[in-house]
Amino acid sequence: MDTKLKGYWLGHSAFKFISPNGNIIFVDPFLKDNPSTPEELKTVTEADFILLTHGHEDHVGDTLEIAATTGCKVVGIPELLGLLKKHGLKEEQAIEFNKGGTVHFDDFSVTMVSANHSSSFRGEYAGDPAGLIISFEDDLCIYHMGDTNIFSDLSLYGELYEPHIVLAPIGDHYTMGPEEAAYAVEMINPELAIPIHYGTWPPLAGDPNDFKSILEEISEVDVVIPKIGQNLLAKS
Repeated sequence: MDTKLKGYWLGHSAFKFISPNGNIIFVDPFLKDNPSTPEELKTVTEADFILLTHGHEDHVGDTLEIAATTGCKVVGIPELLGLLKKHGLKEEQAIEFNKGGTVHFDDFSVTMVSANHSSSFRGEYAGDPAGLIISFEDDLCIYHMGDTNIFSDLSLYGELYEPHIVLAPIGDHYTMGPEEAAYAVEMINPELAIPIHYGTWPPLAGDPNDFKSILEEISEVDVVIPKIGQNLLAKS
C-alpha cells in the first residue's frame, strides 16, 4: 500500500502506529508481561496516544505506566477510563467517547464500534468492549476488531467505513477461531486482513495459516501473517 503510515504488530493484540505527521499511537499496549513481545519492544519511552478496545489486562497492559512516563492521551470508553483515573491516570490525559462516536486528532480520527465480548479491569466492570476504526490523513483506514466473535453488524461496518485493513482475533477460546474469523472478515471485505490474538498462551491455539487459507478461499481478501516488530505497511 502507498502510505506514509507505519504499523508494527507488537504481539497479541498490541500495535504501534506512526502517523504521517509523526504521532506515535499504541493500541492495547500489553507489552511487559506479554510472552510474545521481544524484550527490545517491551519498554515505551515515547507515545502521543493510547487507544483501548476494552479493559482486560492483556489489552490495557502497560497503559498506566506509559501514560505516566510520556504524558500521552488515553482514548477509550468512559467506564474504563474512569477506572484508570482511579488508578492514577490524569484527568487531562483521558479522552472518553462511546460507540458510534468519533474523536478527531491532528492527522487521524477514531470511531468506536461494537465488539461481542466482555470487559473488566482489576475485577471491576469496565464498560462494553469495542472495536476501533482508525482513519488516517492519507485515507488509509484500519479496523482493530478488539476481542470479539462474529456478529451481523460487521457487514454494515464494512459498508459504512470501508476499512482497507482489518486486524482480526483468531486465537479461539476467548475470541473467534480461524474459521469464524475468516467469515467475519469476509463480511467486512477489506483489502487486507492481519490475524492477531493468537499463540500468546496455549489456549490461544488458532492457526493463522488456517485463517489465511479459509479467508482466501471464500473471498478476495489478502492475508498477511505478521512478524512481530516488522512494519506491516512497508512497500514490498
